[in-house]
Amino acid sequence: MSMLAPLRLLREPWNASKGNQSNATAGAGSAWCQGLNIPNELFLALGLVSLVENLLVVAAVLRNRNLHLPMYYFICCLAISDMLVSISNLAETLFVLLMERGVLVIRASVVHHMDNVIDMLICSSVLSSLSFLGVIAVDRYITIFYALRYHSIMTLQRAMVTMATVWLASTVSSTVFITYCRNNAILLCLISFFLFVLVLMLVLYIHMFALARHHLRSISSQQKQPTLHCSSSLKGAVTLTILLGVFFVCWGPFFFHLILIVTCPTNPFCTCFFSYFNLFLVLIICNSVVDPFIYAFQSQELRRTLREVVLCSW
Repeated sequence: MSMLAPLRLLREPWNASKGNQSNATAGAGSAWCQGLNIPNELFLALGLVSLVENLLVVAAVLRNRNLHLPMYYFICCLAISDMLVSISNLAETLFVLLMERGVLVIRASVVHHMDNVIDMLICSSVLSSLSFLGVIAVDRYITIFYALRYHSIMTLQRAMVTMATVWLASTVSSTVFITYCRNNAILLCLISFFLFVLVLMLVLYIHMFALARHHLRSISSQQKQPTLHCSSSLKGAVTLTILLGVFFVCWGPFFFHLILIVTCPTNPFCTCFFSYFNLFLVLIICNSVVDPFIYAFQSQELRRTLREVVLCSW
């Protein structure tokens, strides 16, 4: 798959001489270092599925006034971010397919401008998606630990300011990234941001799970039903594992790729890892497919509204 400007630069390191790169490639010539040939049709299919799913989430939140709450607004923003990931992926894939088959003939200057627009969309959507994953974790933490004060802490005005800040920061950051994408300092900022979101989610969700487990233990001891405590704890552990596991599996390889670009651009092992760049992009798109099931479809109210949206569309 043909990569757009910054993503093409991220596929392989630029901070190594051509001689060193060729030597590293020659030293990493084993079969498993040849990467995966992922067809454009797979990118197209995943993008369409993600687009439809997240569009339904947005439609359900907008349709039901009972869902006009900060928590659902954050979920809606996450769905919009994932939609933008899908749209940028679909736009890139369609242009690549049409240009490869000679259906679409565009001047190089026009292609360059289209690259910049889609690049900015990709970068801003990725950054906003990560940001809203962190915002949702903080919102859920406040819901559990400050339940009585939640509505005074997370007011609609503060939620709107938070959402506007995330979108503005993501747009500005993506512009800076496109302009200075060859700078290691920019990559280090991206890596640091990912690690911050990862640690934030780990700390908050594990703390929430510990509190829920403590409450279940207290309830089961009072009602003398240890099996209830065990089954609920197991269910909570599975949910926590899925939530954090999906985040790490889908985002981890891409950011590990960035770490290797900064730390070992000419190492044979790193060169092998670079060859799987398209797979890392597929995992990010898969995260956009899975997010609605983890964050949105767990709500009974949202599922009910979703059924109404689907039935009305028919």
